[in-house]
Amino acid sequence: MAATTEGKDKVLATAQRIVQSLHNTSDTDDMLLILSAFDNRLSTLSSFVSSDDPSSGAQKSAASAVYLRFEAAEQIVLNEADSSSLTDDYLAAVDVLIQSTEELNLNDRDGELQAGVQAAGARCDVMDRAENALHVTMTRLEDEFRHILIRNTVPLDPERVRRSSHSSSTVAIAAPLFFDDYLTESLDDVSSGRCSHHGRGRGVSFGGDDVSLDLINEDAVIDLRQIADRMIRSGYEKECCQVYCTVRRDVLDECMVILGVEKLSIEEVQRVEWRLLDDKIKKWIQAVKVIARSLLPSEKDLCEQIFTGSDLIKEVCFLETAKACVMQLLNFGEAVAIGRRSSEKLFRILDMYDALAGVLPDLQSLFMDEEAGDMVCSEAKGVLDSLGEAAIGTFVEFENAVQAESSRKTLQNGEIHPLTRYVMNYVKLLLDYSDTLNAILENAEDELRRVESGNSDNSEMKSMSLIGQRLLALTQSLESNLEEKSRMYEGTAMQYIFLLNNILYIVQKVKDSELRNLLGDNWIKRRRGQIRQHATQYLRASWSKALSCLKDEGIGGSSSNASKVALKDRFKNFNACFEDIYRIQTAWKVPDPQLREELRLSISEKVLPAYRSFLGRFGSHLESGRNAGKYIKYTSEDLENYLLDLFEGTPLILHHMRRKST
Repeated sequence: MAATTEGKDKVLATAQRIVQSLHNTSDTDDMLLILSAFDNRLSTLSSFVSSDDPSSGAQKSAASAVYLRFEAAEQIVLNEADSSSLTDDYLAAVDVLIQSTEELNLNDRDGELQAGVQAAGARCDVMDRAENALHVTMTRLEDEFRHILIRNTVPLDPERVRRSSHSSSTVAIAAPLFFDDYLTESLDDVSSGRCSHHGRGRGVSFGGDDVSLDLINEDAVIDLRQIADRMIRSGYEKECCQVYCTVRRDVLDECMVILGVEKLSIEEVQRVEWRLLDDKIKKWIQAVKVIARSLLPSEKDLCEQIFTGSDLIKEVCFLETAKACVMQLLNFGEAVAIGRRSSEKLFRILDMYDALAGVLPDLQSLFMDEEAGDMVCSEAKGVLDSLGEAAIGTFVEFENAVQAESSRKTLQNGEIHPLTRYVMNYVKLLLDYSDTLNAILENAEDELRRVESGNSDNSEMKSMSLIGQRLLALTQSLESNLEEKSRMYEGTAMQYIFLLNNILYIVQKVKDSELRNLLGDNWIKRRRGQIRQHATQYLRASWSKALSCLKDEGIGGSSSNASKVALKDRFKNFNACFEDIYRIQTAWKVPDPQLREELRLSISEKVLPAYRSFLGRFGSHLESGRNAGKYIKYTSEDLENYLLDLFEGTPLILHHMRRKST
């Protein structure tokens, strides 16, 4: 605030007029002393008065001196009331005006004012003049305070924020209200990501969660502090705080807009379609971190730099400035927490919980000194609890939905059911939130923590973490549902192929993830036992009839006198069984190559030795006759090759096959 040439000239001119108007020499001496206090250049004013007066060294009363100081300061501040800038002389005059007004008030109470005013030749009510001059001065300082705040605000860089938000990977889950009869989403290859802030650009930007920001140009902070100090000393702290809070609240509102956070009521949030709400939640998560760890700490630092003279004013200004944007964020969180529950929202709710839980200590540190600040922290804790309850409630409803999912549509090839893929990939994503879910469950009410042991050993469940118990119950619900779905297949063999595919898929998801540590190796061993059992049951259900054609019983004696009619029927029936199995089971799908190969090997070990033995003992009875190829169509090598076509998901037919010549 360097003084302009015009301003300096006005100060000199004002001082000259005051000195020339004084007739009493002692008063003139007092005034010279007073004016010299403003600026040493005013010491030259002694040339305008004579120092010959024999009474020049006399001392005047304190009241007279106060009045003279006031009158000098009054003329300077009134003459510069419309100046475009605050000069150093103006501020010095303001200081004298504040001090002299205080002293005039004190002298008035002590009954000393009247004599001082008469000695100075005053003809007006000094106190009215003092109050008017102070009001004019404070009005100007208030306007200047506002203008400096506005002109020197450092804005957020919207392009930087957009680049930061677009860089984050996200969970993309689409499933209407848990499930429907035609699930197509499996969540395969979906990974969970957290918002990050990085990039570069002009204005305020973010290189991490905790960033100190310059909200006001540094040079302006000194000017703001000088103005605030004078307004507070004059008793205008309310006006000063109102200006500060109004301007800074508007700035924070603009920051919220740049961060993508809209002002929405709870009802409006709950009406937003999920895809749009998902995007708003991601922006909310980013905004919570930026606001709590960067903007508000910097805002509090700014309050402490400007309002150095009063801890109370610092706290009040910060609270009134910051409270609105924090409550806006919390209202959005509450709206999401109490909204309609669905499985796709769980990950976002957990992200919101993590974000708010992470910044809660920051909020408590920022708002720890006022009762209203305690209210803000209590609101934040309440929203955090609501998000935790929403997360656990959604998870419990997800468990129930898995158990109750009753789609009647079967997969014709017996492949992995979409429900299995969906649930296991969903669970795999949940593993990223194990610590969060455990923390929420520890604080949850008993009915939300309670888990039925199902088919598991109760002692085994007790040794698990809370989230482990929940995930165990979820997999049990899935297995129970799959058992029910397997019964919808007409063929018993197909039921076991369906169970094999799905149980193996579950085991692989558990074995290759953190689920293995949560559920334990014993859980995996039991499921592998089930897989072996289902494989054996498949062989029995699918191949027993074909193998019965290769038994000796019922063919009329030993290999030397066996009935040709019976042998023809046996080979014919075996061919029919094999061709039927081939036609049906080439269309079945076993996605896992190892399981597919093991099933083929098990079939070969059962079928090929039996066929070779039967063909070796009885084949010669038919080979010498007419139409031998009609009955002995295949060699054991043919069968072995055809078995390689099973479980590929491509239906094949053996048309009019004949035994290959040797």
